[in-house]
Amino acid sequence: AALKGGLRSQVSAALKEGRVTPTELCQRCLALIKSTKFLNAYITVAEETALKQAEESEERYKRGQPLGILDGIPVAVKDNFNTAGIETTCASNMLKGYISPYNATVVQKLLDQGAVLLGKTNLDEFAMGSGSTDGVFGPVRNPWSYSKQYKEKSVPKPYSEDEESNWVITGGSSGGSAAAVSSFTCFAALGSDTGGSTRNPAAHCGVVGLKPTYGLISRHGLIPLVNSMDVPGILTRCVDDAAVLLGSLAGHDPKDSTTIQDDFQPFELPNLTDVSKLSIGIPKEYHAPGLSSEILALWSKAADLFRNAGANVVEVSLPHTRYSIVCYHVLCTAEVASNMARFDGLEYGHRSDRKESTESMYAATRREGFNDVVRGRILSGNYFLLKQNYEKYFVKALKVRRLIADDFVKVFRSGVDILLTPTTLSDAAPYMEFIREDNRTRSAQDDILTQAANMAGLPAINVPTALSERGLPVGLQFIGRSFQEKQLLTVAKWFEKQVQFPVIQLEEVKRHDSNVFQHQKSASFS
Repeated sequence: AALKGGLRSQVSAALKEGRVTPTELCQRCLALIKSTKFLNAYITVAEETALKQAEESEERYKRGQPLGILDGIPVAVKDNFNTAGIETTCASNMLKGYISPYNATVVQKLLDQGAVLLGKTNLDEFAMGSGSTDGVFGPVRNPWSYSKQYKEKSVPKPYSEDEESNWVITGGSSGGSAAAVSSFTCFAALGSDTGGSTRNPAAHCGVVGLKPTYGLISRHGLIPLVNSMDVPGILTRCVDDAAVLLGSLAGHDPKDSTTIQDDFQPFELPNLTDVSKLSIGIPKEYHAPGLSSEILALWSKAADLFRNAGANVVEVSLPHTRYSIVCYHVLCTAEVASNMARFDGLEYGHRSDRKESTESMYAATRREGFNDVVRGRILSGNYFLLKQNYEKYFVKALKVRRLIADDFVKVFRSGVDILLTPTTLSDAAPYMEFIREDNRTRSAQDDILTQAANMAGLPAINVPTALSERGLPVGLQFIGRSFQEKQLLTVAKWFEKQVQFPVIQLEEVKRHDSNVFQHQKSASFS
């Protein structure tokens, strides 16, 4: 009972008062990880390291000297962040067995504040995908596939067929982190967000997913996909907890020249009671092709919620949004081609046994190490960067990106405070249905509502809003002004309180020994 509620108000207090110990918390989470192994949320579980960190935390609490709110809190990290002493694979054969000599800045900041690192979570290979289905360790299963809410609405099927086709995807590419938070195996997790890879799985898994302003959190140690858009993302079970994590991670890093120079002041979110001074923008271009009628209705209902509470809700236009997915594809693949060049089999990672020549070793290493999705993006990117295509594609895409960013600037200058949009086109797709289309087509569809925020470098957050007719989570997205995370999170917290998103009811899953689920009640740090 002491652990129901938010991290700041409940868990930290329970730890300080000795009602629960960091070791007990860690052991509980490790037990849940084992009993939910079928979700495939984790690639590596660092059990020994985590228990040692929990013991050290316990000693600090006994001395009355905890390092902060996060001391003793179990967390997980997406497997594209470097972790000293723990394997970092990016869900690729190219990096199987690779152990980094250093921690990513965000990982180090968590550890410096006493957080307990449980392990590394699953993803699409090198974070290229929108379903967490294309990594070498297999797809991640959405915990909501095994929820009472989903099972009550889904059509019964024979067990064998149900096992293979009725479970739904987590979204991606940070699906492992979203599933880990959603299934209560950790209290918070790090993802990465290049075109929506934190917000998309957050929407499908019914958790909060925050993409901060570009430059607010260090990218040092995050294995790059698209340097100009990558941002470490935060996944939690409530908005307050996202603010706690943000306060711990944000700020200047001398190892990342793109981070802000000023010190970041952590903040506690106020309880907003009056929204009458707020102006909420509804971008008409986000009524995109393929948007389900269910999500459209939910979006309209949310706008009415703000309007009825006294906020000024206005329709706005972001006219270059329709070009953004094509523009994103060109810029993304061009930067991917550049970033993937480092994986040549010489310095680290996989190396082929081919010895005819250096060139044949390069080619065989990359053919064996990368999957078709990664190789396809490398080929596309190098095509766009050819001398005869550079101006026609890459430079033009950079110009369009500027126009997309300018659209947001104009809207915010007009007096709009926050933009309200859908996060995804629909609820989570069944796995067998999702894999019928190729990765590029799926990513183009799934990123359409999220990647413009990355192009403009703006903060955005997914807030779980309701359950679909199939009993699956649906989220809405709030986009804020650059470096105005406090305002964005305050509005998101108000909205979260109004909608009262239901807690996942994870039943005992046959043949999976997950009876631990039924004891979990709270949607927050519990």
